[in-house]
Amino acid sequence: MKEEFTLALIGGGNMAGALASGLIGRRCAADHVHVIDPVEATRAHWQGMGTTVAATPDAQLAACRVWFFAVKPQVMAQVVQQCRPWLQADTLVVSIAAGIPAQALAQWLGTPGQPFSRVVRCMPNTPALIAAGITGMMALGGVDQADRELAQDLLSAVGEVLWVADDAAIDAVTAVSGSGPAYVFLFLEALIQAGMQQGLSADQARKLALATFNGATQLAGLSPDSPAILRERVTSKGGTTAAALEVFMAHDQAKIIHQAVAAATRRARELAGQYAP
Repeated sequence: MKEEFTLALIGGGNMAGALASGLIGRRCAADHVHVIDPVEATRAHWQGMGTTVAATPDAQLAACRVWFFAVKPQVMAQVVQQCRPWLQADTLVVSIAAGIPAQALAQWLGTPGQPFSRVVRCMPNTPALIAAGITGMMALGGVDQADRELAQDLLSAVGEVLWVADDAAIDAVTAVSGSGPAYVFLFLEALIQAGMQQGLSADQARKLALATFNGATQLAGLSPDSPAILRERVTSKGGTTAAALEVFMAHDQAKIIHQAVAAATRRARELAGQYAP
């Protein structure tokens, strides 16, 4: 096991729980994790795992090497201000709060004219809850290589990680992979319904759709060929696949996807603008 670190989970919900399941016993002991959450039942759950808990930010934060913020964006500024008295020079701040620019966090954590730049902003997605996610990450200038490696270890507990350059790139990550599971679920919904319309039972259609999607994405991930080439290999001229793809093309399915991702990116930037320093 690598060198242990002390971790504060500020917000003890599902994502914090997913992280802890991948970290406790591998990268840190349960009693090296401090969880802050206002909900009594949530704190009781964490205590049962062997962590320390508090209802509000407290002095124990000063001893935690990493602060992991997993709270709703609308309360983030308030929670950061409550935590700030215990911020140390070597504290690494990691945030998964959607729409909060890293520079805003730096301003809230710092003092006027002197932002705290040891900040990593992340955008995970919901498959992280089963350790199958992917997280986009960006770092401000105060994050050194050791901090980057520590943050990467932290988020690797719930899946793959991908470093990007800045907040603007995180907005694009949000549109592609953060929101992306909803696009996949929408397609699966439609494919299952279509199978049922063609006479399959609900269970049969669901099993076929899920297995097809899972197998196709695994093949795309393992193959050296592009998705376009893989698609062409499935498509015989005049065959069933060609008939289906003609319908997609007639409705310009690619353009629809491009427009959807662009709309999500715009909305991510609009939300980030509400918190921009």
